[in-house]
Amino acid sequence: MDNLAPLTLGVTLLCCVLGVLGVHAYTAGKAQREALVDRLSSTGQIDMGPRRRFRGLDRRLRRTKLGKRIELKLAATGLDITPGEYFLYVVGSVAAFWLIAASLLASFFGPLAGLAALWGANTFLNWHRTKRTEAFISQLPEISRVLANATHAGLSLRTSIAMAADELESPAGDELRVVADQLGVGRTLDDALGELAERLPSRELVVLVSTLILSNRAGGQVVSSLRNLTVTLEERKETRREVRTQLSQINATAYAVPAIGIGAMLLVNSILPGALDRMTGSVVGQIAVIVSLGLYALGFVAIRRVSKIDI
Repeated sequence: MDNLAPLTLGVTLLCCVLGVLGVHAYTAGKAQREALVDRLSSTGQIDMGPRRRFRGLDRRLRRTKLGKRIELKLAATGLDITPGEYFLYVVGSVAAFWLIAASLLASFFGPLAGLAALWGANTFLNWHRTKRTEAFISQLPEISRVLANATHAGLSLRTSIAMAADELESPAGDELRVVADQLGVGRTLDDALGELAERLPSRELVVLVSTLILSNRAGGQVVSSLRNLTVTLEERKETRREVRTQLSQINATAYAVPAIGIGAMLLVNSILPGALDRMTGSVVGQIAVIVSLGLYALGFVAIRRVSKIDI
Protein backbone atom coordinates (compact mmCIF):
# COMPACT_ATOMS: atom_id res chain seq x y z
CA MET A 1 0.00 0.00 0.00
CA ASP A 2 2.95 2.32 0.70
CA ASN A 3 4.22 1.91 -2.89
CA LEU A 4 0.76 2.51 -4.45
CA ALA A 5 0.95 6.31 -4.35
CA PRO A 6 4.36 6.59 -6.08
CA LEU A 7 3.32 3.96 -8.64
CA THR A 8 0.10 5.85 -9.44
CA LEU A 9 2.02 9.10 -9.73
CA GLY A 10 4.57 7.52 -12.04
CA VAL A 11 1.90 6.00 -14.30
CA THR A 12 0.09 9.35 -14.42
CA LEU A 13 3.27 11.18 -15.40
CA LEU A 14 4.02 8.55 -18.05
CA CYS A 15 0.52 8.93 -19.55
CA CYS A 16 0.91 12.70 -19.59
CA VAL A 17 4.25 12.43 -21.36
CA LEU A 18 2.85 10.00 -23.92
CA GLY A 19 -0.16 12.27 -24.46
CA VAL A 20 2.07 15.28 -25.06
CA LEU A 21 4.22 13.28 -27.50
CA GLY A 22 1.10 12.06 -29.32
CA VAL A 23 -0.30 15.58 -29.68
CA HIS A 24 3.10 16.83 -30.88
CA ALA A 25 3.35 14.02 -33.47
CA TYR A 26 -0.20 14.71 -34.69
CA THR A 27 0.33 18.46 -35.07
CA ALA A 28 3.70 17.93 -36.77
CA GLY A 29 2.24 15.44 -39.23
CA LYS A 30 -0.72 17.71 -39.97
CA ALA A 31 1.61 20.66 -40.59
CA GLN A 32 3.77 18.55 -42.93
CA ARG A 33 0.69 17.41 -44.85
CA GLU A 34 -0.59 20.97 -45.25
CA ALA A 35 2.84 22.13 -46.40
CA LEU A 36 3.00 19.30 -48.95
CA VAL A 37 -0.49 20.08 -50.25
CA ASP A 38 0.35 23.78 -50.56
CA ARG A 39 3.57 23.01 -52.41
CA LEU A 40 1.92 20.60 -54.85
CA SER A 41 -1.03 22.93 -55.38
CA SER A 42 1.24 25.87 -56.17
CA THR A 43 3.14 23.83 -58.76
CA GLY A 44 -0.08 22.56 -60.36
CA GLN A 45 0.65 18.88 -59.67
CA ILE A 46 -2.63 18.37 -57.83
CA ASP A 47 -5.98 20.10 -57.89
CA MET A 48 -7.75 20.18 -54.56
CA GLY A 49 -11.04 21.26 -56.11
CA PRO A 50 -13.88 22.82 -54.16
CA ARG A 51 -14.24 22.12 -50.46
CA ARG A 52 -16.92 19.47 -50.03
CA ARG A 53 -19.75 19.54 -47.55
CA PHE A 54 -20.98 16.63 -45.40
CA ARG A 55 -17.64 14.86 -45.66
CA GLY A 56 -18.30 12.71 -42.59
CA LEU A 57 -21.60 11.43 -43.99
CA ASP A 58 -19.97 10.92 -47.37
CA ARG A 59 -17.22 8.72 -45.91
CA ARG A 60 -19.70 6.57 -43.99
CA LEU A 61 -22.07 6.30 -46.94
CA ARG A 62 -19.34 5.14 -49.33
CA ARG A 63 -18.77 2.06 -47.15
CA THR A 64 -22.33 0.81 -47.70
CA LYS A 65 -23.79 -0.92 -50.75
CA LEU A 66 -26.17 1.98 -51.31
CA GLY A 67 -23.29 4.45 -51.27
CA LYS A 68 -21.30 2.38 -53.74
CA ARG A 69 -24.27 2.22 -56.12
CA ILE A 70 -24.79 5.98 -55.85
CA GLU A 71 -21.08 6.60 -56.41
CA LEU A 72 -21.08 4.40 -59.52
CA LYS A 73 -24.10 6.22 -60.96
CA LEU A 74 -22.64 9.63 -60.19
CA ALA A 75 -19.37 8.65 -61.86
CA ALA A 76 -21.29 7.75 -65.02
CA THR A 77 -23.20 11.05 -65.04
CA GLY A 78 -20.17 13.30 -64.70
CA LEU A 79 -21.91 15.49 -62.09
CA ASP A 80 -19.69 17.36 -59.65
CA ILE A 81 -21.41 16.02 -56.55
CA THR A 82 -20.50 13.48 -53.86
CA PRO A 83 -22.71 10.56 -52.76
CA GLY A 84 -23.24 12.20 -49.37
CA GLU A 85 -24.45 15.45 -50.92
CA TYR A 86 -26.73 13.62 -53.33
CA PHE A 87 -28.19 11.51 -50.51
CA LEU A 88 -29.03 14.56 -48.40
CA TYR A 89 -30.49 16.40 -51.38
CA VAL A 90 -32.73 13.43 -52.15
CA VAL A 91 -33.88 13.14 -48.54
CA GLY A 92 -34.65 16.86 -48.45
CA SER A 93 -36.56 16.68 -51.75
CA VAL A 94 -38.64 13.72 -50.58
CA ALA A 95 -39.55 15.52 -47.35
CA ALA A 96 -40.38 18.75 -49.21
CA PHE A 97 -42.60 17.03 -51.79
CA TRP A 98 -44.30 15.02 -49.05
CA LEU A 99 -45.18 18.13 -47.04
CA ILE A 100 -46.23 20.19 -50.07
CA ALA A 101 -48.52 17.49 -51.45
CA ALA A 102 -50.03 16.78 -48.04
CA SER A 103 -50.74 20.45 -47.38
CA LEU A 104 -51.97 21.50 -50.84
CA LEU A 105 -53.87 18.36 -51.93
CA ALA A 106 -54.55 15.83 -49.18
CA SER A 107 -52.62 13.88 -46.60
CA PHE A 108 -53.07 10.75 -48.71
CA PHE A 109 -50.92 12.24 -51.49
CA GLY A 110 -47.95 12.90 -49.16
CA PRO A 111 -46.40 9.39 -49.37
CA LEU A 112 -47.19 9.22 -53.09
CA ALA A 113 -45.39 12.52 -53.66
CA GLY A 114 -42.43 11.25 -51.62
CA LEU A 115 -42.20 8.11 -53.75
CA ALA A 116 -42.52 10.24 -56.88
CA ALA A 117 -39.64 12.44 -55.67
CA LEU A 118 -37.51 9.35 -54.99
CA TRP A 119 -38.28 7.99 -58.46
CA GLY A 120 -37.55 11.40 -59.96
CA ALA A 121 -34.13 11.54 -58.29
CA ASN A 122 -33.19 8.15 -59.74
CA THR A 123 -34.62 9.17 -63.13
CA PHE A 124 -32.55 12.35 -62.98
CA LEU A 125 -29.35 10.33 -62.63
CA ASN A 126 -30.39 7.94 -65.40
CA TRP A 127 -31.20 10.89 -67.66
CA HIS A 128 -27.80 12.47 -67.07
CA ARG A 129 -26.12 9.12 -67.62
CA THR A 130 -28.00 8.59 -70.90
CA LYS A 131 -27.23 12.14 -72.00
CA ARG A 132 -23.52 11.70 -71.26
CA THR A 133 -23.51 8.33 -73.00
CA GLU A 134 -25.16 9.81 -76.09
CA ALA A 135 -22.61 12.63 -76.15
CA PHE A 136 -19.79 10.10 -75.82
CA ILE A 137 -21.24 7.96 -78.61
CA SER A 138 -21.37 10.97 -80.92
CA GLN A 139 -17.63 11.45 -80.28
CA LEU A 140 -16.72 7.82 -80.94
CA PRO A 141 -15.88 8.37 -84.65
CA GLU A 142 -13.51 11.18 -83.67
CA ILE A 143 -11.99 9.01 -80.93
CA SER A 144 -11.41 6.19 -83.38
CA ARG A 145 -9.92 8.62 -85.91
CA VAL A 146 -7.51 10.15 -83.37
CA LEU A 147 -6.39 6.73 -82.13
CA ALA A 148 -5.88 5.51 -85.70
CA ASN A 149 -3.75 8.53 -86.60
CA ALA A 150 -1.70 8.24 -83.41
CA THR A 151 -0.99 4.55 -83.85
CA HIS A 152 -0.21 5.11 -87.53
CA ALA A 153 2.43 7.64 -86.42
CA GLY A 154 4.15 4.91 -84.40
CA LEU A 155 2.80 5.66 -80.93
CA SER A 156 1.76 2.89 -78.60
CA LEU A 157 -1.90 2.37 -77.79
CA ARG A 158 -1.48 3.67 -74.23
CA THR A 159 0.23 6.83 -75.45
CA SER A 160 -2.46 7.25 -78.10
CA ILE A 161 -5.19 7.09 -75.46
CA ALA A 162 -3.42 9.74 -73.36
CA MET A 163 -3.02 11.97 -76.41
CA ALA A 164 -6.68 11.55 -77.35
CA ALA A 165 -7.66 12.51 -73.79
CA ASP A 166 -5.77 15.80 -74.18
CA GLU A 167 -7.15 16.63 -77.62
CA LEU A 168 -10.84 15.68 -77.29
CA GLU A 169 -13.50 17.65 -75.45
CA SER A 170 -15.71 16.43 -72.63
CA PRO A 171 -17.07 13.82 -72.06
CA ALA A 172 -14.69 11.82 -74.27
CA GLY A 173 -11.62 13.67 -73.00
CA ASP A 174 -12.59 13.19 -69.35
CA GLU A 175 -13.35 9.49 -69.74
CA LEU A 176 -10.18 8.78 -71.69
CA ARG A 177 -8.22 10.72 -69.08
CA VAL A 178 -9.55 8.33 -66.43
CA VAL A 179 -8.45 5.39 -68.58
CA ALA A 180 -4.99 6.94 -69.12
CA ASP A 181 -4.58 7.56 -65.38
CA GLN A 182 -5.54 3.97 -64.61
CA LEU A 183 -3.01 2.71 -67.14
CA GLY A 184 -0.42 4.99 -65.59
CA VAL A 185 -0.79 3.37 -62.17
CA GLY A 186 -0.38 -0.15 -63.53
CA ARG A 187 -3.87 -1.36 -64.47
CA THR A 188 -4.13 -3.49 -67.56
CA LEU A 189 -5.66 -2.20 -70.77
CA ASP A 190 -8.42 -4.81 -70.59
CA ASP A 191 -9.52 -3.75 -67.10
CA ALA A 192 -9.36 0.00 -67.79
CA LEU A 193 -11.33 -0.21 -71.04
CA GLY A 194 -13.76 -2.73 -69.55
CA GLU A 195 -14.54 -0.34 -66.69
CA LEU A 196 -15.11 2.42 -69.26
CA ALA A 197 -17.63 0.21 -71.08
CA GLU A 198 -19.42 -0.45 -67.76
CA ARG A 199 -19.68 3.25 -66.91
CA LEU A 200 -21.09 4.21 -70.33
CA PRO A 201 -22.86 1.13 -71.69
CA SER A 202 -23.48 1.20 -75.45
CA ARG A 203 -23.02 -1.17 -78.36
CA GLU A 204 -20.76 1.26 -80.20
CA LEU A 205 -18.40 1.61 -77.24
CA VAL A 206 -18.36 -2.16 -76.72
CA VAL A 207 -17.31 -2.58 -80.38
CA LEU A 208 -14.53 -0.02 -80.00
CA VAL A 209 -13.30 -1.53 -76.74
CA SER A 210 -13.36 -5.06 -78.20
CA THR A 211 -11.42 -3.88 -81.25
CA LEU A 212 -8.73 -2.23 -79.12
CA ILE A 213 -8.42 -5.19 -76.74
CA LEU A 214 -8.25 -7.82 -79.50
CA SER A 215 -5.76 -5.77 -81.51
CA ASN A 216 -3.61 -5.28 -78.41
CA ARG A 217 -3.69 -8.99 -77.55
CA ALA A 218 -3.14 -10.38 -81.05
CA GLY A 219 -0.81 -7.64 -82.22
CA GLY A 220 -2.83 -7.06 -85.39
CA GLN A 221 -3.23 -4.03 -87.57
CA VAL A 222 -4.72 -1.51 -85.19
CA VAL A 223 -4.72 1.30 -87.76
CA SER A 224 -6.76 -0.51 -90.40
CA SER A 225 -9.21 -1.82 -87.80
CA LEU A 226 -9.76 1.63 -86.32
CA ARG A 227 -10.21 3.27 -89.71
CA ASN A 228 -12.78 0.69 -90.77
CA LEU A 229 -14.50 1.15 -87.42
CA THR A 230 -14.57 4.94 -87.94
CA VAL A 231 -16.64 4.55 -91.11
CA THR A 232 -19.04 2.17 -89.38
CA LEU A 233 -19.47 4.47 -86.39
CA GLU A 234 -20.20 7.43 -88.66
CA GLU A 235 -22.97 5.48 -90.38
CA ARG A 236 -24.47 4.35 -87.08
CA LYS A 237 -24.36 7.93 -85.82
CA GLU A 238 -26.44 9.15 -88.76
CA THR A 239 -28.89 6.27 -88.37
CA ARG A 240 -29.37 7.00 -84.67
CA ARG A 241 -30.04 10.66 -85.42
CA GLU A 242 -32.72 9.78 -87.99
CA VAL A 243 -34.44 7.31 -85.65
CA ARG A 244 -34.42 9.81 -82.79
CA THR A 245 -36.03 12.43 -85.02
CA GLN A 246 -38.75 10.03 -86.14
CA LEU A 247 -39.60 9.02 -82.57
CA SER A 248 -39.59 12.50 -81.03
CA GLN A 249 -43.40 12.85 -81.27
CA ILE A 250 -44.00 9.47 -79.62
CA ASN A 251 -41.65 10.36 -76.75
CA ALA A 252 -43.49 13.66 -76.25
CA THR A 253 -46.80 11.76 -76.10
CA ALA A 254 -45.42 9.46 -73.39
CA TYR A 255 -44.79 12.44 -71.12
CA ALA A 256 -48.00 14.26 -72.10
CA VAL A 257 -50.35 11.41 -71.08
CA PRO A 258 -49.54 11.37 -67.32
CA ALA A 259 -49.13 15.16 -67.29
CA ILE A 260 -52.70 15.60 -68.59
CA GLY A 261 -54.07 13.23 -65.95
CA ILE A 262 -52.27 14.92 -63.05
CA GLY A 263 -53.22 18.34 -64.43
CA ALA A 264 -56.90 17.34 -64.59
CA MET A 265 -56.77 16.15 -60.97
CA LEU A 266 -55.26 19.47 -59.84
CA LEU A 267 -57.85 21.35 -61.89
CA VAL A 268 -60.70 19.53 -60.18
CA ASN A 269 -59.22 20.32 -56.78
CA SER A 270 -58.90 24.01 -57.67
CA ILE A 271 -62.48 24.24 -58.92
CA LEU A 272 -63.85 22.31 -55.93
CA PRO A 273 -61.52 22.97 -52.99
CA GLY A 274 -61.20 19.93 -50.78
CA ALA A 275 -62.48 17.51 -53.43
CA LEU A 276 -59.35 15.36 -53.30
CA ASP A 277 -59.40 15.32 -49.53
CA ARG A 278 -63.01 14.10 -49.51
CA MET A 279 -62.33 11.59 -52.26
CA THR A 280 -59.34 10.04 -50.48
CA GLY A 281 -61.20 9.99 -47.17
CA SER A 282 -62.65 6.57 -47.99
CA VAL A 283 -60.95 3.30 -48.91
CA VAL A 284 -62.77 3.16 -52.26
CA GLY A 285 -61.49 6.60 -53.21
CA GLN A 286 -57.93 5.72 -52.22
CA ILE A 287 -58.06 2.56 -54.29
CA ALA A 288 -59.46 4.50 -57.26
CA VAL A 289 -56.63 7.07 -57.05
CA ILE A 290 -53.94 4.39 -56.81
CA VAL A 291 -55.43 2.45 -59.73
CA SER A 292 -55.69 5.57 -61.89
CA LEU A 293 -52.12 6.62 -61.14
CA GLY A 294 -50.96 3.07 -61.84
CA LEU A 295 -52.72 3.10 -65.22
CA TYR A 296 -51.10 6.41 -66.12
CA ALA A 297 -47.72 4.99 -65.16
CA LEU A 298 -48.44 1.83 -67.17
CA GLY A 299 -49.36 3.93 -70.19
CA PHE A 300 -46.13 5.92 -69.86
CA VAL A 301 -44.02 2.76 -69.68
CA ALA A 302 -45.92 1.11 -72.55
CA ILE A 303 -45.45 4.08 -74.87
CA ARG A 304 -41.78 4.31 -73.99
CA ARG A 305 -41.34 0.60 -74.68
CA VAL A 306 -43.05 0.85 -78.05
CA SER A 307 -40.90 3.82 -79.05
CA LYS A 308 -37.66 2.14 -77.96
CA ILE A 309 -35.74 0.80 -80.97
CA ASP A 310 -32.38 -0.87 -80.58
CA ILE A 311 -29.97 -0.02 -83.37
